[in-house]
Amino acid sequence: MSEQYQMNDLLAIMAQLRDPETGCPWDKEQSFETISPYTIEEAYEVDDAIRQKDYASLKDELGDLLFQTIFHSQIAEDKGLFNFSDVVNAISDKMVSRHPHVFGDATVKDADAQIDAWEEQKAKERAAKAVGNTPPSALDGVALGLPSLLRALKLQNRAARVGFDWPETEQVLDKIKEETDELLFEVNNGMDEAKTKEEFGDLLFVMANLARHFKLDPEECLRLANSKFERRFRSVEDLLADKGKTPETSNLEEMDALWDQVKATEKNEPKSA
Repeated sequence: MSEQYQMNDLLAIMAQLRDPETGCPWDKEQSFETISPYTIEEAYEVDDAIRQKDYASLKDELGDLLFQTIFHSQIAEDKGLFNFSDVVNAISDKMVSRHPHVFGDATVKDADAQIDAWEEQKAKERAAKAVGNTPPSALDGVALGLPSLLRALKLQNRAARVGFDWPETEQVLDKIKEETDELLFEVNNGMDEAKTKEEFGDLLFVMANLARHFKLDPEECLRLANSKFERRFRSVEDLLADKGKTPETSNLEEMDALWDQVKATEKNEPKSA
């Protein structure tokens, strides 16, 4: 059995990797900015392992994600900003303060009530962080680096909590038609790039709002659509291969017919229990 490392061992490994004299040349050169893309990638790999129910890989991916936290903490310590202990203290304090029903005398009746209490506490924290005379916004703290659909959903949820929301789903559907018409107007009238991008973005934003009204996660919906497209297209490729062909040697008419065939087959398959 290999040696059982502890958290202090991992911290020591990271410190040695960043040692100015004996550390790894690559690790020593890294900064918050250069490491950030890897942090995002590792978070997605954790998510992928969970979705695949690959729990052996999940252990490794969680370790990779933890290492990213250690890496950023070491960079911060090297700059004299904070260290890993400060990170642990900050998150522990946050979790205790946001769960007064667990660590204090407050009570919540269910998970929905806890979500409301959580958001109220976050609003208080944002107000406390307000700089100078700048008033806090309900939209403060929605990370710029989030996937755009997810960020749209979070912005809309924040606005809805302070009353800025359509009360009826039909109004969102009307807005989708309006935004579609505005996009088509740009497409049919010269297709100015900047204006077309703006109108297309508006349509995506209101589609995210429709998902929210239906209590759907637009990211999950799009992931499912991506998976379905990939599965069906691969099946089309297999059917072409049975004919000794590839997509490059086929044509749209043939591939579209095979797509319909795959789609019909899927619809006729019995649903799994």
